[in-house]
Amino acid sequence: MNRRFRAQDGFTLIEIMVVILIIGLLALMVVPRLRGVADRAKRTKAQADIQELKQALDRYYLDNGSYPTTDQGLQALVSPPTAGRVPSNYEQGGYIEKLPNDPWGNQYFYQSDGSSYALKSFGPDGVQSADDIDGSST
Repeated sequence: MNRRFRAQDGFTLIEIMVVILIIGLLALMVVPRLRGVADRAKRTKAQADIQELKQALDRYYLDNGSYPTTDQGLQALVSPPTAGRVPSNYEQGGYIEKLPNDPWGNQYFYQSDGSSYALKSFGPDGVQSADDIDGSST
């Protein structure tokens, strides 16, 4: 009977515990780096969205002589506004297909008097702070 147990191949409990320990240590080093990559990717996505919105706002300005007002909002880039300063040369089909939300699920902040605008994402915390991504006009 002892010969039968000695002939079987397998891992000892200590070998299994060493492997689990090594996997755990690797996970401790890799997971925080992956979290940082995801945060940078979201910031890059927000910057790309803001650039797209800025280009659409600039085209709107060139066609109509002013930016959409705060009341008209960014929705004026998707469909022609019916209140306030109604654009005379609105591009058929709009300036963008649909309004994106920022990567954290919030709407982009837009404020304008018609001659300049503030456009930003409030970042991961969703409130105005130092981590905002700003795309305002000067």
